[in-house]
Amino acid sequence: MAAHRKPRQRSASGNTARTAATIALAGAATATAFDGTGHAEPELTPGQVKSRVDGLYREAEVATEKYNGAKERAEAAGQRLRDLQDRAARKEDRLNTAREALGSVAAAQYREGGLDPALRLALSDDPDRYLENAEFVERTGNRQKAAVSRVRRQLREIEQLRGAAHIELTSLKSRQQELKRHKKTISAKLGSARQLLSRLSAQERSRIGEAPGTGRASRASTDLRDILAAPGSAASQAPNSRAAAAVSYAYQKLGSPYVWGATGPNAFDCSGLVQAAYRSAGVSLPRTTYSQIDAGRRVSRSELLPGDLVFYYAGISHVGIYVGNGRMIHAPNPSAPVRVAPLDEMPFVGATRVV
Repeated sequence: MAAHRKPRQRSASGNTARTAATIALAGAATATAFDGTGHAEPELTPGQVKSRVDGLYREAEVATEKYNGAKERAEAAGQRLRDLQDRAARKEDRLNTAREALGSVAAAQYREGGLDPALRLALSDDPDRYLENAEFVERTGNRQKAAVSRVRRQLREIEQLRGAAHIELTSLKSRQQELKRHKKTISAKLGSARQLLSRLSAQERSRIGEAPGTGRASRASTDLRDILAAPGSAASQAPNSRAAAAVSYAYQKLGSPYVWGATGPNAFDCSGLVQAAYRSAGVSLPRTTYSQIDAGRRVSRSELLPGDLVFYYAGISHVGIYVGNGRMIHAPNPSAPVRVAPLDEMPFVGATRVV
C-alpha cells in the first residue's frame, strides 16, 4: 500500500516563496559585494594621490589657458563694441547739428509761405522713408542739396555702425559663455584635486610637496640668494637689458601664490607671470601660452639664455622664464608658489626668445 501511496503534492506557493527567498539572499550578497568593500574605491597611496592631483592640475591649467584666451577675446570684442558705440554717438551728434541747421532753413521757408519738400523729408522721424524718397532732394538748390546729402550719408553711416555693433555684441556674448564654460571646468578640476588631497594627513601632504607653506618659497629664496651672489648672475647673462629686467622681476615675485587667471602684481598663473615680467621691461606679450610661444624667435634648448620663455607639455599649456644653470622660474599650480625649478621638471617642448 505504501508503494501505491499517492506522492504528497508540493506547494507551488512554498516553492515560489523559497525560490524568492533564495534570490533575495543571493541579491543581498551580490549587493553587499558591490556596495560594500568590494565596490568601494581602493585606498590610494600618497604617491597615487600625487599622480592624480598632478594630472588634475595639468587639466585645470589647459582650461585656464583657454579661459585666458577667451577672456582676451572678450575684452577685445568689448573694446571694439565701445569704440563703435562712441563713433555712432559722435555721428549722431553731428547728424543732430545738421538737422538743426536744416530746421532753421525750414523755419525761414515756412515764414516765407512754404516748406521745401526736401526739407520736410530730411526732418522726418522716418529715415527709411527719407532714404527711399531721396529723389526729392533733386528739387532743392545746390546749397540745400549738399546739406541734405550730408544728412543722408550720416544716416547710412550710423546704421552701418549700429549693424557692426550688433555683430560685436553677439561676439561678446559668445565669449562670455565660453568664459563660463572654462571657469566651470577649472573649478571642477581644482575641486577634485582638493578632495583627493583632503584624504591625506598633513605629514603625507608635506612629504609629497602638496602642503602650502612647506618651505618651497624659502627654498626658492635660497636659490635666489645663491644665484645673485654668483659672479655671473642670471640678469647679467641675459642677452639684453629688457630680458634682464624680466628675469629680475620674476625673481622679485618668488613665493607669490598661484591663482588661475591672475597677472599680478601679487598673484599669477604661469602665462600671467611671464606676461607681467616682460610688461615690467616694457615688452607687451600675448596672454596665453599658445600665443606666447609665437611671440618671438624660436631657440633650441642648447641656445637658451636667461629671459627666454620655456614651454612644457604637448599642448603647450605651461610656461616659465629660463634663468640659466638649467633652471627656470614659473608659477606651478595652486599648491605651490612662484619658484625656481629645474628645466626638466616637466616635459620640455620648446623655447622662444622674445627680445
